[in-house]
Amino acid sequence: MSHDPNLNQQADTVTRLTCHCGAVELRLAAPPKEVTHCNCSLCRRYGVLWAYYPITDVVFASDPMLTDTYAWNGENVDFHRCKICGCLTHWYPRSRKRNRMGINARLLDPQSLAAAEIRYKDSAGTGLFR
Repeated sequence: MSHDPNLNQQADTVTRLTCHCGAVELRLAAPPKEVTHCNCSLCRRYGVLWAYYPITDVVFASDPMLTDTYAWNGENVDFHRCKICGCLTHWYPRSRKRNRMGINARLLDPQSLAAAEIRYKDSAGTGLFR
């Protein structure tokens, strides 16, 4: 994930998402075409819809120190939340072999999310998409 503190207003093609207070901002080249609704024990509690992007396609447009992290059993990914308002913003893989990350699509403006197809993943049971 790149970090550029000098990013200014860019073309309207950039999709922005922020936490509730606006302290954490991520920028994407395009809104997601597809989001995942996962029912695992963690995601159902978070109430998120995940949009997956290559790490290199996400720009962290605010100070990365503005998030706290949580890793379920200390494995796989770090879930990031805003230190100020508590909104879950994204997850980032712990392994350098992984090249994508998850963005909490619920933080997008409703019109950016409206066209996305929602896929339902049964991570609490079969692990399959319905």
